Formats: sequence, C-alpha cells, structure tokens
Amino acid sequence: MASSSTSRRILYWGGGLLALLLVAGGGAWSMGWVGGGPSGVSVEVESAERRSLTQMVTAFGRAQAETEVIISPDVSGEVVALPVQEGDVVQPGDLLARLKPDDYRALVERNEAQVLQAKANLSQRRADSVQARRVYDRQQKLYEKGVVPESDFQDAESSYKQAVAQLQSARYQVRSARADLQDAQEQLQKTRIFAPMAGTITRLEVEKGERVVGTQQRAGTEMMRVSRLDRMELEVDVNEGDVINVANGDTARVEFDAYPDRRFRGTVTEIANSARIQNEGSQNEVTNFPVTIRILDDPNTSPSLSQSAGGVSRPEVPAGPTSGPVLRPGMSGTVDIYTETVEETVAVPIQAVTVRDFADLGADSSQTAGPAEEDLREVVFVAEADSARMVQVTTGIADNTHMQIRSGLDGGERVITGPYSAVSRTLEPGSRIALDTADASGGGVVAATQ
Repeated sequence: MASSSTSRRILYWGGGLLALLLVAGGGAWSMGWVGGGPSGVSVEVESAERRSLTQMVTAFGRAQAETEVIISPDVSGEVVALPVQEGDVVQPGDLLARLKPDDYRALVERNEAQVLQAKANLSQRRADSVQARRVYDRQQKLYEKGVVPESDFQDAESSYKQAVAQLQSARYQVRSARADLQDAQEQLQKTRIFAPMAGTITRLEVEKGERVVGTQQRAGTEMMRVSRLDRMELEVDVNEGDVINVANGDTARVEFDAYPDRRFRGTVTEIANSARIQNEGSQNEVTNFPVTIRILDDPNTSPSLSQSAGGVSRPEVPAGPTSGPVLRPGMSGTVDIYTETVEETVAVPIQAVTVRDFADLGADSSQTAGPAEEDLREVVFVAEADSARMVQVTTGIADNTHMQIRSGLDGGERVITGPYSAVSRTLEPGSRIALDTADASGGGVVAATQ
C-alpha cells in the first residue's frame, strides 16, 4: 500500500515538472532565446540612390486644329454651287459656295430705282427752295417800303423756311436710299462665300440644292469648317490636384491611339482659369481644368513617306495618290506633361515612403500639439544589421516609380519597400529583422520580427 502511494506521488511530480519544462521552452522559443523564433514578415529591401527625377502629369484629350474657322452664311438662300469637297485644300479667296442670287439682285435693282427717285425729289425740292427764296426777297423789299401788309411778308417767310426744310429732308432721303442700295449690294456679294484663310475643309455639312439660313445678329447654318492641319493641339482635362504643378511652357510627350509607335513633342500653351465640374453635387463629383497642348512637330509630315531611293527618281513608277493628314481632328491621345526635373537627387521607391503618428510612438515632437492630437510625419524604414530603423524624411517630387528625398537620407541606405502591409502598419522603430543570404549584395528579402 505504501509502495503504491509513493509511485503515485512520483508520477504527479514528474508530470508537473514536464509541464513546467514545456511552458518554459515555449516562452524561450517565443522570445527567440532558443530555436529560430517566429519567421515574421518577409520584406523587400532596395537601396536609396542618387538619380534624376522628372515629375509628370498624365492626361487624356482629343486632337483639334489650333486654328479652325466655321463657315456660316450671312444671308439665306439655296446652295446653287459647291465647288469644294471635304478634305480639299483651299487658299484665301477661293470660292467655297454660292447661293442663289436672284432675290438679292432684284433687291439691288429696286434700291437703285429708289436712289434715282430720291435724287429726282431732291432736284424738285431744290427748285422749290430757289423759288421760295425769290418770293421771300421780293416781299421783304415791298414790306420795308410799306407797299404790302406784314401778313404777306410773314407768309412768304414761312414758305421759304418750309422749302428749305423740305430740301434738307430730300438730301437725307438720298443718303438713306444710297445706304439701302449699298446694303443690298453687300447682301448680293455675300451670296458668294470665299475661304478666309489657307487650310483644309475638315467638315462639310451641306449639299448642293440645300437651303441655308443666315442672319446678321447670330450665326447662321454651319456649312463647313476650314482648319489648319499643320498646327494641331490637344485640349486635355487635368485634375485639380495636378493642375497646380502645370505651367505655361512645360514640355510634353503626346501619343495617339491611332499611331502607337510614334511620339510627338508638345508644349503647354494655355491653362484655363475656370474648372469643369462633372457630376456636381454627387459622390462622383470630379473637378478638372482644361489645358491646351500645342504639338511642336509637324503632325502631318510622315518621315517614312518617300517616293525615291538614294535620291534617284524613278519615272517608270507612277506616283501614288497624295496621302492624307497623319493627325485628324477628333483623334484621342495621351499627354505626359513634364512639370519639373531634379538632377542627381536622393530617391527611393515610392512604396518605401509611409506615414507614422509620432504622438502614438511617444517620440519627441517639434510641434506644440497636445498628446491627443495626431502628429503624422513621413518616414522610411532603413534595414541595419538585425533591426529596422525608422527615419523621418522630407519628400519632394516623384515620377512613376521613385520619390525624391530632400532630407533624412544621404543615399546608399537600404530601405524597406514591401510588402505594403509591413511598411504601412507592421514595422515599428527597432523591429528585429533577419537578413536573408540573398541580401548580401545589397538588396533582396529580409525577415522582420517584433
């Protein structure tokens, strides 16, 4: 009986000691005293390097002629002649269209007759004025001698003044008739529409036989458009967050969907002062500013168009038809506007820069904000031996992949770039890291532990 009790006591003590050893071993493993410790998060490391950065703003738009004139008639009528077609090249003064002139020619003849009638009336009034003047002078002399009563003299004076007024009115009628005639002649001339400048017919909206409407107060029927296709531009919408970086004269690179293998040089010529707001008042509200990009290269000269080889003409080969323009109004394109360039500056991958709240970290803050307020600052994490050091940085411009570091890094440091969850949330100052063997050359993957 005593032997059984002793065995049971030894078994209890042995089990308790084993459990204690297991707990101690687990704690030592978790603290990293024994074994390899937890694997932690695998993070990527790249070196901060000095390089040139160019900040870009990307926008989308459509090509349009820098100079485009809408041709509308000033008078109404039927189109009786249309000697041009869409795509034709015209010079200043070339006839574009002619409207039926019959009504306007009749109006000119009617006003010519009115001018002649007004001149005849003027001659009659001039003769009446001369006659009234003679009567007035004679009655004045007789009245001064006391031969005629005062009433006869006053009647002659009144008749003379009335004749003078009628003569002046006749002169005004002649002027008015001449003005009406000149207006009718101008309307007759406006039935012939000429090209105001050299360019290409990029849009033709009417056909021969159609009737168009023209008024003096507002634009009439749009008949066609004349554009200068040798000077093209794009109007793009730039977001309000990016437009502050764009300035007149900034260079740009333009790519069109129709010509994916060709690049065009451009420059910013105009930035709108008023915004275009889409979906105003809704959650999808977008505020953009129109920006005009002029294409510096001749957009309608293709370097591959050549009919000769080595400068030797080949008359036995018939010339092909004249090629059309390379760029046409309405073609969609992408614009990369180069807003700023910095040479030989310290730069790190964009994903290496994150934000930490220094108030939560308990770090010394140069701001006077209370402990309950956020103190957000930009930082990067630098891999040093077996730990991650947090460095506060001041950033500058950025391109598609890298960001400028104005202060905080000197270049050559190995900054942690990923994964995103580790850089943005997990890593803290002094987090333990274990360099992978692939990291010996200065980049690669490390394992981080808290």
